[in-house]
Amino acid sequence: MTKAVRATVSKKLRFEVFKRDAFTCQYCGAHPPNVLLHVDHINPVANGGKNDIDNLVTSCEPCNLGKGARLLTVVPETLAAKAAAVAEREAQLLGYQEILEAKRARIEDELWRVAEVVDPGSSKLGMSRDWTASIRRFNERLGVHAVLDAAEIARGRYPWGGKRTFLYFCGICWNLVRQADAGRGGEL
Repeated sequence: MTKAVRATVSKKLRFEVFKRDAFTCQYCGAHPPNVLLHVDHINPVANGGKNDIDNLVTSCEPCNLGKGARLLTVVPETLAAKAAAVAEREAQLLGYQEILEAKRARIEDELWRVAEVVDPGSSKLGMSRDWTASIRRFNERLGVHAVLDAAEIARGRYPWGGKRTFLYFCGICWNLVRQADAGRGGEL
């Protein structure tokens, strides 16, 4: 394999590249007097890159030597870029978790609103897991307002609450589910 012959970048072209890039490393933002600037080939000479101004970029010595004869697409991210990406992912994850927690709290609140209508005092005394699971499913399928209406009807029929009220409430809800399914042609 023959090594590519590097044509020298003229001082005039080098100055034009520095001027275009505001004498600032385009990879890390460093500038004189803190660093020595180089002109870097975006498409390396080893890969056939030329000395066209569109293929040249201002780079500090550490960035240029670190990049070597690799394309920019294979240059590793800077530590700052990695940290920023991790921070962004963390912020998005936190936002997503907050939304899920708010949804969970809303579902729990709706469950106990219905439970309190079906069996007064249940929000303080508790309720059977089977009953709360049923209420949760009805809320998901029918919406909390329809389920609250069913709970009110059941309490009107059996005002003292308890098992009879709950069973009557479930019958009303299942009738509503069947009606909703029939209206959708049986699709769930």
